[in-house]
Amino acid sequence: MSRPLSPMQLARVAERFKALGEPARLRMLDVLRRGELTVSELTVATGFGQANVSKHLQILHAAGLVTRRKEGLFVYYSLPDADVLLLCDIMCGRIERESEADQRLFGTGA
Repeated sequence: MSRPLSPMQLARVAERFKALGEPARLRMLDVLRRGELTVSELTVATGFGQANVSKHLQILHAAGLVTRRKEGLFVYYSLPDADVLLLCDIMCGRIERESEADQRLFGTGA
């Protein structure tokens, strides 16, 4: 960033971080990295209940982290682009490196 964010921009960033702050939503985003799915398919892929999946998808969609398209009776959800999971991938890499360091130092996984 070359200049400070406006209050509106900060609010939008906080909204997205809040949406990413739930492990179930992160799991759903990870599943969607393989391609678009319906609510029913996401329910099977994640093991979450249909009402739970629908609630989380609504939050992810409102935050702009998933897109949806309707085809007949089905609504398909997908990632708008690969950048959606970039922050998650960066954090997962960091956690993996920290875990490896802990393993070397303490002989245990964290």
